[in-house]
Amino acid sequence: MLDPTRMDDVLRRGGEVAKVVGAWKSLDEQRRKLQGELDGFRKQRNAANEGMAKADKKSPEFATMRDELKALSTRIKEGEAQLTLLEGQSEAKLLDIPNAPHASVPDGASEADNLVLHTWGTKPSFTFQPKPHWEVGEQLGILDFNAGAKITGARFTVLRNGASKLTRALLNYMLDLHTSHGYSEVWPPAIVARRSLRGTGQLPKFEDDLFKLHMPPNPDHVAENDLFLSPTAEVQVTNLHADEILDPDQLPKHYCAYSACFRAEAGAAGKDTRGLIRQHQFDKVELVKLVAPETSYAELEALRGDAERVLQGLGLHYRVVTLCTGDMGFGAAKTYDLEVWLPGQETFREISSCSNFEDFQARRAKIRYRPVAGEKPRPLHTLNGSGIAIGRTIVAILENYQQADGSVVVPEALRRYMNGQELISK
Repeated sequence: MLDPTRMDDVLRRGGEVAKVVGAWKSLDEQRRKLQGELDGFRKQRNAANEGMAKADKKSPEFATMRDELKALSTRIKEGEAQLTLLEGQSEAKLLDIPNAPHASVPDGASEADNLVLHTWGTKPSFTFQPKPHWEVGEQLGILDFNAGAKITGARFTVLRNGASKLTRALLNYMLDLHTSHGYSEVWPPAIVARRSLRGTGQLPKFEDDLFKLHMPPNPDHVAENDLFLSPTAEVQVTNLHADEILDPDQLPKHYCAYSACFRAEAGAAGKDTRGLIRQHQFDKVELVKLVAPETSYAELEALRGDAERVLQGLGLHYRVVTLCTGDMGFGAAKTYDLEVWLPGQETFREISSCSNFEDFQARRAKIRYRPVAGEKPRPLHTLNGSGIAIGRTIVAILENYQQADGSVVVPEALRRYMNGQELISK
């Protein structure tokens, strides 16, 4: 939830943000005006009570004061009901407002305005025309798109043999790498509650992109439509500390987690319909940090470095891009995208996003800390990043390590997780 004092900053995002902010400001002005009126009425009521206490209860003046007090109490009661309504409407509208961008974020309207920060490695060279991963995978018999469609529907895939083993290898490689650099591993549930999604900013804005669970009557009294398949482990891991107040010696907290992720991709109809780039179900290792505000931007640089380490270990050519105000995610204050080179498609594609949310998620999820013992608690800062998306890493490996005979070399860093296997062949 955006700090209301930063409404002018959020306008840098452009687009429809000004309308949403204007709607919130209108409600907030009504709320503050009514709050002032109620404060005045309560003072009048207190004065009337004092006057009645001194008046002769049998006098006409007392009867008049009593009637006026009754009318005043009715006005206060009605005003309080209206204030409650306005407060709810104002808070709901506030949930629709994205985070304010950090001062270092470049202004821009779309991905065309993003800035390349740096690149790593070099593009691989081939003596043949490299193929896109879906052709490589189908010819090897390891990506079965038809079976996925038959079992479930479009944008679901069955991974066979080499691709299945590659998934397990990548999962273990990433988790081992991150835990060796100080992250604590957790394995969270794949189902999340509405309150958790609201806490990290997926709801209410992105409900159409989520898979809802329609629950039958159950002894735990889970509300209908209150549970969803998780779109990212960011939701579960950030909410580990929802409604908590942490002591300063408990920070920073660095977590890594694997999760299966599920997204309806309602806003991406017709995009990336071939291959593994945009699936309804995919696997990902997520990195989440909970930190003190004064360290959060240093932690963002370190987080980005942790995600880059994965790609460097796999020998994959990539670049780091700073997202502009118009291309940044809803809750982010600053985001770096890692884009890996895909020779079969002759383009860079996003494989990880690393973001600082500042106190945006912490306010929504009520995650706070005490800077000093005895001080009033305040929101901490949250960060997260893909460390990294496993399906897209398979895409990158199949395209970058393909051979002229159709086989694929297994990156050296993964071989110990695949019983020494060096080559995926038909």
